[in-house]
Amino acid sequence: MELVVNQKHYRLLVDPERRLLWVLRDELELTGAKYGCGEGQCGACTVLIDGAPIRSCITRASAVAGKQITTIEGLAQNGKLHALQEAFIEADAMQCGYCTPGMILSGVSLLKKTPQPSEPEIRRALEGNVCRCGTYPRIIRAVQIAGANSGVQHA
Repeated sequence: MELVVNQKHYRLLVDPERRLLWVLRDELELTGAKYGCGEGQCGACTVLIDGAPIRSCITRASAVAGKQITTIEGLAQNGKLHALQEAFIEADAMQCGYCTPGMILSGVSLLKKTPQPSEPEIRRALEGNVCRCGTYPRIIRAVQIAGANSGVQHA
């Protein structure tokens, strides 16, 4: 099958039932998406498919063949972090960092649709992502900072 990950084309011989998370991590060595619950409930495995957040731990690789897959590794462009990645640093929104890639990708998807989201909109967009360290206020602040930034980039 052919996967388009971070704007690169890959031809892979993998079981079509194999979950996207394991193809990304094991075959492509893109380890930003994390295994959390394995049931699509925690958001640690979040990636963007055609700009929309999905849980890669429950998504068959064959279901996304030919679609645009964006992982956390694909957000930085020309050596410059995405505005939300920079805002996470500014807001000190990372503690252990395990949820960070999924949170950022869910936030990027929201900012693409709603460049300056309200706090309730941010909460709704991130409600499927669990932060075990409880840094939710700083994560929300990071999305607000990125939204307020005039140069927000979009995946």
